[in-house]
Amino acid sequence: MRKGRLVILDEIEGRTCAALIDNGVLTDLLVDPAEDTSPRPGAIYRAVTQRPMKGQSGMMLDLSNGQTGYLRQAKGIPPGQTMLVQISTHAEGNKAAPVSPKLLFKSRYCIVTPDAPGLNIARKIRDEDERDRLLEIAHDALDDADESFGLIVRSVAEGVSDDAIFDDISAMRDAARAVLEQADGAPALIQPAEAAHQVAWREWVDPDPDEVMQEHGGLELLGFRDAVDDLLAPPARLSGGAWMAIEPTSALVAVDVNTGADTSFAAGLKANLAAAKDLPRQLRLRGLGGQIVVDFAPMPRKDQRQVEQALRAGFRADGIETALVGWTGLGHFELQRKRERLPLKEVLS
Repeated sequence: MRKGRLVILDEIEGRTCAALIDNGVLTDLLVDPAEDTSPRPGAIYRAVTQRPMKGQSGMMLDLSNGQTGYLRQAKGIPPGQTMLVQISTHAEGNKAAPVSPKLLFKSRYCIVTPDAPGLNIARKIRDEDERDRLLEIAHDALDDADESFGLIVRSVAEGVSDDAIFDDISAMRDAARAVLEQADGAPALIQPAEAAHQVAWREWVDPDPDEVMQEHGGLELLGFRDAVDDLLAPPARLSGGAWMAIEPTSALVAVDVNTGADTSFAAGLKANLAAAKDLPRQLRLRGLGGQIVVDFAPMPRKDQRQVEQALRAGFRADGIETALVGWTGLGHFELQRKRERLPLKEVLS
C-alpha cells in the first residue's frame, strides 16, 4: 500500500478529474461535468427576479438560457429587479437551483465576503502572534478595497509566507471587484463554478500532498480506476466482510448496512461502526447529499450511542456541511447533507 498523500490529475470518461489518495485509499474525487449541465454550486449569475412564491417567502429568478433559480427569504424584493446571486447547492432534476445573494470568493488562504465587512482569522489558528501577523497582512491587502468587503483568513494560511498570503488575498479582492462591476444588465453567467483541478489546488493543501501525478491514465496505472467504477454501484465494502448499500432515490439517499457472513453476537455493532466511519467518505466520493436515512444492522439499543459518536467523529472531519438529525422511531438514523456536488453517477452518465 502506497504511503503518504498523492493527487492524481487525470480523465474519466472524457471528463477532467482530480483524485486524492491518502495512504493507498481513494479519499476524495472531483470530476468536471459536461458543459450543458444545470447551474453548479459556486457559480455566480446576474439574475432577474420573476415572481414571488406565495406562502414560501421565496422568489423565482431568471438565470439566463432558460435556467431558473430560487431565492429564499425574498420578502420585499419586487419582480424585475437585477441582482447578483451565487448557486448555493445542487438542484435535483428540473427544480430551480437554490441561490444566495451573499457572494463568497474562496481561495487557498482566504475567503473574500462582499457586503459582509470585517476581518476574521480561522479559530483553528490559536497562536496570538500568528493571528496578529495574518491580521496585519489582511489589512494591507484590503487597504484599497471597498469598505463593504470582508475577509476570512483560512486555517491553512498558518505559517505561510507573507507574500503568498498577500498575493492570494489580492487576487480574490480583484476577482470580487470584477464581478461586482458587472451587476447591471441582462441575466447572464458572470463567473462559472471552479473546475476540478482548481478545487483540488484550493482544498487539498493541509498538509501539502507529497506528490502530484498529472498523467493520462494515472488512475488506471496506480490501480484506482476500479475503485471509481465501484462508486457507481450501490454496494460499498466494509471490513470483516460487511457491506452497505447506498442508493439515491427521488426523495432521499437510503443506506442499508449488512453484516455479511458474520453471524456473531457483535457482528451488528462491528458492521455499524465500520459503516459510520466510512459513510462520510462514500457520500463525498459519490457526490450525494440531501436527506439521508441509514438503516443500521440489528444491534442492542444501548450500542446506538457508540455508533452515533462514530458518525459524529467521521462527519466532523468531513469538509461538507452535514447535520446529524438523530434516531427515528424505527431505529433508523437521519442526516441532512448540503448538496455541494453533482452526483458522480449523474456526471459520468
